[in-house]
Amino acid sequence: MLLTDIEARVLGSLIEKDMATPEYYPLSLNALVNACNQKSNRDPLVNYDEDTVVDAVESLRDKKLTIVVTGGDNRVPKYRHRISETLNLGNRELAVLGVLLLRGPQTTGELKQRTERLHAFDDLESVESCLSRLSEWKPEALAVKLSRKAGEREARLAHLMFGEVPVPQTHAPAEAEPRGPGVLERIVRLEQEVEDLRRQFAEFRRQFE
Repeated sequence: MLLTDIEARVLGSLIEKDMATPEYYPLSLNALVNACNQKSNRDPLVNYDEDTVVDAVESLRDKKLTIVVTGGDNRVPKYRHRISETLNLGNRELAVLGVLLLRGPQTTGELKQRTERLHAFDDLESVESCLSRLSEWKPEALAVKLSRKAGEREARLAHLMFGEVPVPQTHAPAEAEPRGPGVLERIVRLEQEVEDLRRQFAEFRRQFE
């Protein structure tokens, strides 16, 4: 069930449009490409072409996370997600997971604000409760609370649809390179050259005194 970053963007876009603008859902291929590439409510910004999005949709179909709707009133094939059925997600969990897929790790406050168009949480505690359920989801957790970084006031939450969240490596301050024999020899040689130049300059000045 692990996703690529492209699959995550496609799935997140389908979730968002389903919940925010149901009157325009399911999405045509052109609408889905535009949803993936839109400049608001996305991080990072991308510029996928149709082939890239179609490949992602097909891969998501194999994982039972999307479906293509054809026939009937649909003049062109349209795309919809089916993650809520496959993973048995309610609207609250779906809203939080969709925003995490579209914007990456976020604080509880950011999630409450950014899910308002999808599902109106009463308060931060209700968001925390939803995140707790996602972190304990069966058969596998869907979200995790990250360790708070130095300088940050709040911890961030991330989805686990990529698998384990990579932990940034903390680099210790670089130590000064040891001065080996080669370095010391160069220093001594340079000092001698500077001393020779001083002596030559002094002799040159004495010619005009």
